[in-house]
Amino acid sequence: MRSVTRTFLAGILAALVALLALGAVPSSLGAGDPYYLTVEPAGPTGGPAYTLNATEGGIAEQRFQYFLSAVESTDGRSEAYRKGPYGLKEEFTHSPFDEVATFREFAPAGAVDGDAVFVRYNDTRYRVTVVQP
Repeated sequence: MRSVTRTFLAGILAALVALLALGAVPSSLGAGDPYYLTVEPAGPTGGPAYTLNATEGGIAEQRFQYFLSAVESTDGRSEAYRKGPYGLKEEFTHSPFDEVATFREFAPAGAVDGDAVFVRYNDTRYRVTVVQP
């Protein structure tokens, strides 16, 4: 094999390893107290809310994993999320803040209440917030 080809392949391999590290390392970095996405059933059920369609073929499970874990939990709280140092983790990982921002962006008028947003899922209207106990 020529040295130019060997150098090129080594460069591609190094780039792949770097990309894998960027995807794996930030999720293991965590600093400070945990944040949780919390859901509480809210009435009235006919009030304004972002509607999350449960039949999107697995997309909802990937895009709203914190929301769905909170809905399925017994205490209405998602799995813990810890912010990374220097803001690096937030650039490379999915967070409950991303989910609330998406709900806020597409919510109809009246579905946002301060830090909370109302989301309708499986015919139940939830009040969704991110908290740090």
